[in-house]
Amino acid sequence: MPLLRALSVLLLVATLAGCGFQLRGANSGGLPYKSLYIALPETADVRVWLERYVRSTGGTEIVDDGKQAEATFQQMSDSRQKTILSVNAQGRVREYRLQLSYRFRLVNAKGQEVLAPNEISLTRDITYDDSNVLAKDLEEGLLWRDMNNDLVNQIMRRLAIVKPKDPAQETDE
Repeated sequence: MPLLRALSVLLLVATLAGCGFQLRGANSGGLPYKSLYIALPETADVRVWLERYVRSTGGTEIVDDGKQAEATFQQMSDSRQKTILSVNAQGRVREYRLQLSYRFRLVNAKGQEVLAPNEISLTRDITYDDSNVLAKDLEEGLLWRDMNNDLVNQIMRRLAIVKPKDPAQETDE
């Protein structure tokens, strides 16, 4: 019986290795440019998270001047809304919907668009209870934080697939 179990585990590992499966780690999601400028205020949540992710991938340096950067990340819009989703028979709120909509683009040192404007929309629903106001506020804060994390993950995936233009073939527009 232990031999059968060991063989089945070995077969599973061999199958996963053969299909190209690889755990996400520090080397996954590397960006294809040497330097990146993030055109956001230093205290902006998206900037803080994005810097953390870029530094963890290695290979791309965050610079403080857009003129020194090979690519510049620009936020076009950031919209966050909390709307009532449903009410009970007494007219009290039972559920809220949290919506995040974020638009960004990437430009090179010459100001040419490397990545056209992209929009990411995230939605989370949260139940509400008047008797647990503090707990529900904490839960809402955790959901917003989770949405920020999700947003930056999606941004990183989109930035990682961009192919930088060859500077020798670029023309001024």
